[in-house]
This record gives sequence, C-alpha cells and structure tokens, in this order.
Amino acid sequence: MSGFRLSFPACVIAGKTCIAAEDITLLRQYTFAEGIRSSADVVTILALNAACPEKCPEWADFFVKSLTDYILRHCYPHGSLDAANADWLMRVFATDGVANSPLELDLILHVMAVSPFVPDSLSAFAIDQLRLALTDRIGGYHEVRPTNAPGVTVHDLDYVLQILRGSFARGNRALSAAEIAVLRRIDCETPGNAHHRAWHDMIAAIDRGQHPHQPERPARWLRVPDTYFVEDHKVA
Repeated sequence: MSGFRLSFPACVIAGKTCIAAEDITLLRQYTFAEGIRSSADVVTILALNAACPEKCPEWADFFVKSLTDYILRHCYPHGSLDAANADWLMRVFATDGVANSPLELDLILHVMAVSPFVPDSLSAFAIDQLRLALTDRIGGYHEVRPTNAPGVTVHDLDYVLQILRGSFARGNRALSAAEIAVLRRIDCETPGNAHHRAWHDMIAAIDRGQHPHQPERPARWLRVPDTYFVEDHKVA
C-alpha cells in the first residue's frame, strides 16, 4: 500500500501545533530548496497549512508567494493564468464556490493581481465571496470582514474595486458579463437600503448600458492536467 509521505523537516513541522519562523527557514533550505516546483510540493505545503492551526505572521507571505510563483512560472501557460488553471484554483482553494479561508482567498487575489490575464470566471468567483459573506455569512471573506452589516459597506466596496481595478489595468475597458451577473445578484439578494451610496452608483452605471467586454483568452491546444507534466512516470 502506497501513499503520500512528508519528508524531513516537513514531517516534523506537521506534528507541531504552530509553524514558527524558523520552520519556514528549514522548509526553504530543505523541503522547498528550489521553491514550489511540482504537484507533490503543492500537496506538502497544503498539508502543512492544514495540519498546523497556528502560524507565525511570516507563513502567510511564504504560502501566498510560493504558490503564486508555482502557478504562474511552473504551470502552463507559463507567466499567466488560463481557464484550466483558474478552474484548478477554484477547486483546490474553495469548496462549492466558497473560499476555504482568508489565506486561500488572499492567494487567489494575489495570483489575479500578478497575472496579465485572468479568466472572467475567476474574477466573478472573487466578487461572489462578498455575496456569500452578506447572505450566508460564510467563506474566507466573511471571516475577515470587519462588520456583519447586511449591506455593502465602504470596506466591501474597496474589496470589489480591488478586483475590478485589476481587470481594468489589464486593458479591459468594461465589465464582463460574468462580473455584471454577480454584481447584480448581490444587489438583488441584499437589502437595498443597507448599501453604501457608491454601491447604488455602480449598479446604476451598469444598468445604463455598460457593455461587457469579450477578452481574448489564451487557450490550451491540448487540455490535460498540469500534473501530467510533473509526474516522473509520465515524463519520458
């Protein structure tokens, strides 16, 4: 019977209740000496994140930057996201469309900020975390939202605009159909009189006829999992 096993020092760190700064130093020296380079490395860092309920402040930066580097530099298409990688992000770091934790949501947002192309499905997913926080009070965004107010606050607007500014910075001149759909869903499923005035202004602008953009999407000529290319027994 075979199964995944953590090597030293990851196996020792996983047995602790807290990841300390010196543990990250050991991981950089031994477990991830060349960074996150394979699917096995991804499993290792996710296992450590799940096994240790307490983490030092340095862990979040290490987790986010290491995985961002892997996703954008060592997965196809190199240097950018595509629809397949966006789907992978939403499967691994969310459950049923809900970001698993604030840290995993931060990772997704950081990848989006760095990538020169972000599929509409991923930006719509990120915006939808606000709806889930407002209507169901679940998800990574809900956990860091500073209030339980039923409507869109200034903090919520900053979150949405952070996502949309990235879209505009990549050359998109208008919101996508997917982004508009989730914004309208938030507006429909939450009490209108509880929203910040700027939210109403944004919805009004959409209703005045802002046309969705249709970005040119990088596509894979052969859609196979990234793990196909990193598993030793499949690489001749």
